[in-house]
Amino acid sequence: MCNTCSIDDHHCSCTACSGQDHDHEHEVGGERRELLLMGVSAVLFAVGMLADAWLETFLPVWLVTGLCYVLPYALCGYDVLRQMLRNIARGDIFNEFTLMGGATIAAIALGQLPEAVGVMLFYRIGEFMQERAAGNSRRSVKALLAARPTTAHEMLADGATRDVSPEALGPGSRILVRPGEKIPLDGKVLEGESQVDASPLTGESVPVRMVPGGQVHAGTINLNGALTVEVTAPFAESSIARVLEMVENAAARKAPTERFITRLARWYTPAVSGLALLVAVLPPLFGLGSFQEWIYRALVLLVISCPCALLISIPLGYFGGIGAASRRGILIKGGAVLDNLRDIRVAAFDKTGTLTEGVFEVNAVLPAPGVSREELLAAASLAESRSNHPIARSVLRAAQAVGSAPDGGAITDMREIAGKGVEVTADGAQLLAGNAALLEAHDITPLPVDMPGSIVQVARNGRTLGALVVSDRIKPQTPGALEALRRLGVDVLAMLTGDRESQARPVAKELGLDVLKADLLPEDKASALEALGPARHTLMVGDGINDAPVLATAGVGVAMGGLGAEAAIETADVVILDDNPQRLPELLRIARRTRRIVWENIILALGIKGLFMALGIVGLSGLWEAVFADVGVALLAVLNASRAGRI
Repeated sequence: MCNTCSIDDHHCSCTACSGQDHDHEHEVGGERRELLLMGVSAVLFAVGMLADAWLETFLPVWLVTGLCYVLPYALCGYDVLRQMLRNIARGDIFNEFTLMGGATIAAIALGQLPEAVGVMLFYRIGEFMQERAAGNSRRSVKALLAARPTTAHEMLADGATRDVSPEALGPGSRILVRPGEKIPLDGKVLEGESQVDASPLTGESVPVRMVPGGQVHAGTINLNGALTVEVTAPFAESSIARVLEMVENAAARKAPTERFITRLARWYTPAVSGLALLVAVLPPLFGLGSFQEWIYRALVLLVISCPCALLISIPLGYFGGIGAASRRGILIKGGAVLDNLRDIRVAAFDKTGTLTEGVFEVNAVLPAPGVSREELLAAASLAESRSNHPIARSVLRAAQAVGSAPDGGAITDMREIAGKGVEVTADGAQLLAGNAALLEAHDITPLPVDMPGSIVQVARNGRTLGALVVSDRIKPQTPGALEALRRLGVDVLAMLTGDRESQARPVAKELGLDVLKADLLPEDKASALEALGPARHTLMVGDGINDAPVLATAGVGVAMGGLGAEAAIETADVVILDDNPQRLPELLRIARRTRRIVWENIILALGIKGLFMALGIVGLSGLWEAVFADVGVALLAVLNASRAGRI
């Protein structure tokens, strides 16, 4: 079974499968050729070092030298020398290829052929191991995103299906998703029931039950039942397409530390090249030794100074951190975001859908004297039966739970009153459902209620029937996530919400938040966040289009519920796909660990190289030590950087 298009391998010809197979075969073939080249070179070099004197007793010296030294040097150094010449032709003189190639050519001129071969051989081995480490990190992210679907079963008017590319379908199309297949497009379930594995997108291991009316997302996997789905967005705007785009673009957004290394390389390479020239020329001019001795020391300096350990391991560290976050359903838009997260001292949150589930429920039914709970719920649900407001839907669910579901056909007139509630005429009776101001406007005394939440007062024909207390549920992960943020050094936890303060304050109090700003318009949220501290110290978490301005203002903007909040996704620096607040402390831990690993590599590389450069100048290390210093530091740095991918 093909992992990408879910059809039998023998009949699969999708571009994703073919491309992946070709890339994998090409990569494996390249590694085998590289291992063969290094193996042959290492054997010939070892024979030359251990037995060249014995070989020269019955073979010409030129043949022994050619086989044991010149051939390995050519095999291992061909790519380096070719790249060196290309760079010089383009005017790029100061780079790692020039350092390596120039140093080995000069060593050969000084009669140090074995050491020149050793430089190229060990450099080639080091580069191979670095590429393997970098390739493993790239493959881990590619495997995460291999969920890209390539086939959709379009349902035709006659009930038949035809296989098409997901890109060929648009909103309104109907598709069939069979058990075990990847869902190719975002859509709404029309028929069927199943369990859907969302882990390819969100990292959430628990399958989600899907019934008619449910929303499914491209890249997730239908487990055990056939689903008929109506497409709601073209593939280019689907969840998996946005995920792919964000992760692909992340590599292009350099972190400040990466830019620091780029700037460092611009003066570092010319500086060490100039230092090597001075080492080669000045001491002999002052009679402190021969030119050959000091040129050799200058070559040692050039080999040690090669900056490849930094240039490879630092981007690898950031890539590993981004990959580790992606496996947890956290999409980070570039290494710069990881660096920015180190300074977060203020975390601000929207309320609905971020700290809370965005699902309202009736927490208390308070009938007036002489009125039963069932009568109150029946009247309230009848009044709210034609409203689309989330509170109205929660009232209907509560009525259905006790068997008091209304017959909406009894309604002959309905009027929504903005900011107050609804007025309904049903079976000749006037029903009111809304806040206290609605009843007072009709000269009806509302039921006194002193409970947190939204209060729905209900009246019929001028008489108060009672009240319902409706509130949003706090996500079960929210309290633990906020406590973890405090332990990680976040000093201020704030709520910035457009909800009324009467609705927001109970949530803020229960969660122990430090700051509450309610009744905010979108532009007010941005100014409220700025008042909490400098932008570089602020983290804002939101989930809707009204949060887009403040997400752009924050030092780091995080979009929750990323599969639905498109405006938030475009603006945010981080997208948490599974809408789980616990991902926030994970995000901070990943960012801080990644940055620590990156700076460990910088200190490790510069420190060891500085030490060996000093030893080389005073003649205490030769080309062999230089090779091990350069390759060894590079390997240590790469191995350390690979830890970021296992966070």
